[in-house]
Amino acid sequence: MAQALRLARKGLYTTHPNPRVGCVLVREGKLVGEGYHRRAGEPHAEPNALRAAGTEARGATVYVTLEPCAHQGRTPACTEALIEAGVHRVVAAMEDPNPLVAGAGFERLRQAGIEVEQGVLQVQAEALNPGFIKRMRLGRPYVRCKLAMSLDGRTALANGESQWITGIAARLDVQRLRARSDAIVTGIGTVLADDPSMNVRLDGGAFSETVREAGLRQPLRVVLDPRLRMPALAKMIGLAGDTLVVGLTDGPNRRSLEAAGAKV
Repeated sequence: MAQALRLARKGLYTTHPNPRVGCVLVREGKLVGEGYHRRAGEPHAEPNALRAAGTEARGATVYVTLEPCAHQGRTPACTEALIEAGVHRVVAAMEDPNPLVAGAGFERLRQAGIEVEQGVLQVQAEALNPGFIKRMRLGRPYVRCKLAMSLDGRTALANGESQWITGIAARLDVQRLRARSDAIVTGIGTVLADDPSMNVRLDGGAFSETVREAGLRQPLRVVLDPRLRMPALAKMIGLAGDTLVVGLTDGPNRRSLEAAGAKV
């Protein structure tokens, strides 16, 4: 299961809005196939692993990080692929919180005579898909709050001269989190003080190669600006991706913002 979780992480920046899933097939103590879900609309982890295993899938044990789907969506049901391949046993890390699945995949496999076990490394599997799980279970987005401050609780010098109080490693962590997010939200105060980019920036390292290969998807930039004070020349408006300005009043600045490319 640990290997299946490692495979699932390969889809960390690419599977949106689908969950990240990894799958491993073992037969007679030997790994015979593995796969993971790469992008929405493409084959799920189970068919990819079955394809890699070929005829050795028959009689194998399947380790998968999420309950196999039992419904036809943009791709065929994974349960049917597993049944057709003749696997003997399925070990899943967790039940799928999607109401369209939610135990139906396990039930379909049992009906076909396949042994089913669940709950192996469940905590680690849930940590891979916090946004998907929150959306399916509660119908709400998963929100991360990013704070940067010094040990004495400060965020900047009194004269406003300081810009960075975080180190290189912390800033790279922020880029990783941004690449996994649908939107980044900030207030107008930050925009007026710092003129931030609020985008995913690649540094040329391993993270950059992973995201570039996957196809960089810039998150939506959201600025909370009650009085629409956002400058039309703000840096973020001219960058790749969309910028949404949310205000409480209308005014002439709305037209200049929209003309610059922002949505208001």
